[in-house]
Amino acid sequence: MTSHLLGQALVEEATKKSGLIWVRGDGPARALWHVWHEGAVHVVGDGPGEQPLPGLADGRPAEVTVRSKDKGGRLVAWAATVTELPPRSVEWHAAVGELKGKRLNAPDTEEMTERWARECRVLRLEPQDTVTELPDGSLAAAPLPTAATTRRPIPAALPRLLLKRRGRRG
Repeated sequence: MTSHLLGQALVEEATKKSGLIWVRGDGPARALWHVWHEGAVHVVGDGPGEQPLPGLADGRPAEVTVRSKDKGGRLVAWAATVTELPPRSVEWHAAVGELKGKRLNAPDTEEMTERWARECRVLRLEPQDTVTELPDGSLAAAPLPTAATTRRPIPAALPRLLLKRRGRRG
């Protein structure tokens, strides 16, 4: 009984403090921003400009891995049951009220709630009684395909050009 309560407390506290969790449904794990509300994780996505939620379906299991906010390492992993909240229901409004405060850089802050109701899914990931033991290995995986790019290396002559400009001013 005590270990069960400690497991629940660990899951709740670690998940509340972490701004990012890794969720695996049917497919590869994805990093998702979330809120902890009324004993479960809530996420919003699958709409234009929102995070993708592939492999997460109503009534299906998922595995959530929580990272440390300070160091970024894994703290705990736990099994969850996914529930899709019906748009505009009481539970949906309560979850969206919390999610709105955590949504950064929204293009339409005033219209966001209505857009989420029309175009997005709000999911509740409720912890089950099992806390997964973390493996000892790295678990590193190849990045998922994306259209995002990284910066190109700076031209070799750029540092010299910048130093010349600085010398002319002085």
